[in-house]
Formats: sequence, C-alpha cells, structure tokens
Amino acid sequence: MTDFYFIRHGQTTANVQGLKQGTMNTAITELNDTGLAQAANLRDHFDISFADQVVASPLNRTRKTAAILNERAQLPISYDDRLLEISYGDWDGQKNRDLEKQYPDVFDHNLHDVLPTYVDLAHGESFETVADRAKSFMTEFATKYPDQAIIVVTHGFTVKAAAMTAVQPANLMALPEPGNTSVTKISFDAMSGQSYLWRYNQQF
Repeated sequence: MTDFYFIRHGQTTANVQGLKQGTMNTAITELNDTGLAQAANLRDHFDISFADQVVASPLNRTRKTAAILNERAQLPISYDDRLLEISYGDWDGQKNRDLEKQYPDVFDHNLHDVLPTYVDLAHGESFETVADRAKSFMTEFATKYPDQAIIVVTHGFTVKAAAMTAVQPANLMALPEPGNTSVTKISFDAMSGQSYLWRYNQQF
C-alpha cells in the first residue's frame, strides 16, 4: 500500500484577492510573503525525510512550496500535470465574490464555492474530471511504488478531489477545500483499488 501525503501550496496574492486561480501561472499566483512563511513553517514542523519522493504540480506556486518543503530532506522530485488545479475555464482570474453574486444558483453559499453545476456556465473542468486525474495519478504511482511514502504538492481542489476518490461522498460539497500548506494523508492499494483517508486538512 502506498501512502500519499497531499499538501496544498502556500498562500498567493490571488488567494488574498479572492480570485479563481485555476491553472493560471502568472505573477499574481506566485507565493506571497505569507505563503513563503507558511511553506517554511511546514518544513520546520513536518519533516518529510521519512518519505521516498516528492511529486508536484508544475505550476510555480506548487514548485516553490515543494522546493521549500524539500530544502533539508533533498528527496527526488518530479512534476505531474495530473496534479494541476481544476481549470475554471472562463472564470479563471475572476473574483469569486462577483461570480457568486452573478451566478448564485451554482454556488454553495456556506462554502462560497462552486457547485458541480458551475461547469456549463464557465466552460470549466468538471469535478469528476479532476477526481479521475487524481485517481489516475495515485493508481500509477501506487503500481510503480507499492510500498513508498510520497509527498504530493498540489492545489486545494485537487486535494479535495483525491480525498473524494477515497471516501466517495454522495454530496460532493461535503468536503470543503483544505487550507494552504495543510496535509492530507491517503493510502492507496493499486491491486485492490482500496483507499483510506487517514487525515484531511491537518494544519501545522
């Protein structure tokens, strides 16, 4: 069984401004000072030297978080497109608050986040597609490395999607997106397809 430790990147300027970042990879989506401090804090309180490797989304905010987290452990690191954030299509770069006001029927007003039905309006990526990406990633790496511990540095919705593949909730909004530099542990067995969610959104 392979243990995956999913970590959301540190805070960005776009996070502070309440933008839908999606797959944007511009200056506004780089780690800000708080995000850099969050990544350093996680490095100092969550020693990843127990793990075998680091795999990250190729976007700059995840690359930087992974680099800081791996400064002391110096684990092998690679990048995988399946770990990209959900693409919100036409809504990438727009203010979440404005979108919620304009399209209230496709938002959960407690979480202030999109419902699965947002996809037709925004021409974005579906929840199911991101969950399929996450499952494909875990299946491949669990098959290749059946006894490893793998640090996965990715994005909020991608962490949520991986957790959804493990617990398969009937209500897809039951899991809010995890916080910046939180840790989520999922164990996955490639042979049986069995997965276990050990912890979600653990803060350090």
